[in-house]
Amino acid sequence: MTRLSVNINKVATIRNARGGNNPNVVQVAKDAERFGAQGITVHPRPDERHITTQDVYDLKQVVTTEYNIEGFPDERYLKLIEEVRPEQATLVPDPPNVLTSNAGWDTIGRAEELKPIIDHIKDLGVRVSIFVEPEIDIMEGAAKLGTDRIELYTEMYATAYRKNPEQAIAKYAAASKRAHELGIGINAGHDLDLENLNYLVKTIPHIDEVSIGHALICDALYYGLENTIQLYLRELNI
Repeated sequence: MTRLSVNINKVATIRNARGGNNPNVVQVAKDAERFGAQGITVHPRPDERHITTQDVYDLKQVVTTEYNIEGFPDERYLKLIEEVRPEQATLVPDPPNVLTSNAGWDTIGRAEELKPIIDHIKDLGVRVSIFVEPEIDIMEGAAKLGTDRIELYTEMYATAYRKNPEQAIAKYAAASKRAHELGIGINAGHDLDLENLNYLVKTIPHIDEVSIGHALICDALYYGLENTIQLYLRELNI
């Protein structure tokens, strides 16, 4: 069964827009788990425009499912991983000034940079996932790096899905098949929603986890958080 990790960055964005602690990020994480989420994801950026460093530590005290911390593996991020020891660290190749993650790792060209980082995090007892695009050679490069999982960057799939689902999924299915053959776990995330999620997990049965934030929080404005999480879980299990 594909697990749902709820990315709560956008909850922190709303809180930070007004100051104070409303909505309460820690309480939302606890409620999301109570409503059925099987993990909580955060991406603490250096400018703290949504999740703050303090949030990362506070959430460690309450998350009882799987805690996934995304980020660019600079000194700041690695310090968080060393001190918090989440269940999963997802490495994303985005510099501090980007709005959102918009590309995957070049697992071949940046192998020399990535290998010692992956080894270090694994030595901490933390599972490592790296954000990648759906290319066969990228999967093979990921296997050589020793990463536990890859996270498929699904924006291209989501964008093309409405026009031609089969064409949109083709590269993802081929890349996932190769990753599975190589013994790498598979996660997915970016622009997944109630419209395109079920087709993704039905076509690629080996996906371990999806991380969904923006669309899920937007849907929660209309349907409520509890109902929205149940709707996403249903799409994962139809």
